[in-house]
Amino acid sequence: MKEALSYEKKENNKVRCLLCPHYCLISEGKTGICRGRKNLEGRLFAINYGQCTSLAIDPIEKKPLYHFHPGSEILSTGPNGCNLACPFCQNWEISQTEVTTEFISPENLVDLAKRYHSIGIAYTYSEPLIWYEYLLDVGKIAKENELLNVLVTNGMINEQPLRQLLPLVDAMNIDLKSIRESFYQKICKGDFKTVSRTIEICKKACHIELTNLIIPTLNDSEKDLEDLVDWAANLGVETPVHFSRYFPHYKMSIPATPVQTLKKAYEIAKAKLRYVYVGNVWLEDTADTYCYNCGALLVSRSGYYTNVVGITDGKCTKCEVKAEMVL
Repeated sequence: MKEALSYEKKENNKVRCLLCPHYCLISEGKTGICRGRKNLEGRLFAINYGQCTSLAIDPIEKKPLYHFHPGSEILSTGPNGCNLACPFCQNWEISQTEVTTEFISPENLVDLAKRYHSIGIAYTYSEPLIWYEYLLDVGKIAKENELLNVLVTNGMINEQPLRQLLPLVDAMNIDLKSIRESFYQKICKGDFKTVSRTIEICKKACHIELTNLIIPTLNDSEKDLEDLVDWAANLGVETPVHFSRYFPHYKMSIPATPVQTLKKAYEIAKAKLRYVYVGNVWLEDTADTYCYNCGALLVSRSGYYTNVVGITDGKCTKCEVKAEMVL
């Protein structure tokens, strides 16, 4: 446990958390929406500090990050809790309910990454931004040890704390759940404007890739997909976008996303973006990376087996245009 950053004291021993756009006003003895920050005697504490739910060595492609050190492995961990309430959450057991955790100090986490020859640490599985103080402490030590910091996040964080964190971050996969504010408010209990601003800021600061889980009847219309692709293209046509197949889970029983919908999303996106991928289902040629200039195969993927086959000295082996990925 550690005193939280980004909060202010209010009357009657209440505190206002300033970390995310919920701006939770927390009474003494209570926690905020994310359940990771608690008011103790008029001070806000990160009670989730260093409390880990999971620990594993994962392929970097599992994040998913396809343009960041392809084929490498990374130590992955995450906290208990989340500042969204998505009824379709695939990891709801650790994001929406209280589970047993184990404390790992920042120093020990970095030591584990080094021991297992990981390229760095991925903060993932639930929502790492609610682990803000821990991210700062681990991130600094990781950097000192020449390790990379990767976030897999919903992007729900206010601008000031985000900018304080970003110098420590090397890559992010940000979940763009929908292009509609109504979806965020009604379905996820979140804020699209905050997420979109986070993406725009991070695009200028580190490597980012976007993931969109396509849910039938909620965010799968042709207009939804076209608007999301247009928005992503405005960030930069080189921005990798991953469309992911939804399956019924947690509180949502809508049938799984039809494969045809995923094909449609892929086709719409490929017309405007250089790198589009489809996950949670096998669709031919939607996992491999091809040179945007000559079409040569750069990286082949089968499951989580990755093979860099067409890149030499950071360039396409065939046409020598720069490969748009971090190697």
